[in-house]
Amino acid sequence: MSQEIEIEFKNLLSNAEFLQLQKDLPFSTSSIEQTNYYFETKNFDLKKHGSALRIRKKQGKYSLTLKQPHEQGLLETHDILTEQEFKQWIQGEIIPKPHTSKQLSEMNISPAELKYVGYLTTNRMEIEFNGTQLVLDYSNYLGTEDFELELEASTKEHGKKIFYELLNKYNIPIRQTPSKIERFFQQAQRS
Repeated sequence: MSQEIEIEFKNLLSNAEFLQLQKDLPFSTSSIEQTNYYFETKNFDLKKHGSALRIRKKQGKYSLTLKQPHEQGLLETHDILTEQEFKQWIQGEIIPKPHTSKQLSEMNISPAELKYVGYLTTNRMEIEFNGTQLVLDYSNYLGTEDFELELEASTKEHGKKIFYELLNKYNIPIRQTPSKIERFFQQAQRS
């Protein structure tokens, strides 16, 4: 099955903090654009399970990802979509895919219950950093924007050490940082 455990640390940034990290660390001056298209049931069944479902469009490819809580981070389950399947999903014609459908079934969620709710576009820069993957994200959604630092690691201990050393070095306060889909829904409720 197409699954992985994602161990990541996140912190929202001010624009000034974002620009400082971009300047001081060896990030490319160009970014990769990706758009997340979010899905949920009318009763927010995914949220009730602490889960999220998205289609990510990146460099002309479409990947369906279900994120679920896991003791070591997040369990991500992936399926590949064609452009035609993506268009069908957005238009409400949900085509069950094998890996994500199996996981949804375990939560008693039928793919037919899923509805497209909106999108968030991110410009992402990535570098390898002290044995981790360091990411700067600039995201736009529902008339708002935000800046985020993410660090992905192979172990929680190593990731935590590198992440907090970096925040400390740049005097960046630790901020409660909901996931992108949570920020999207919070903004949707305000709109």
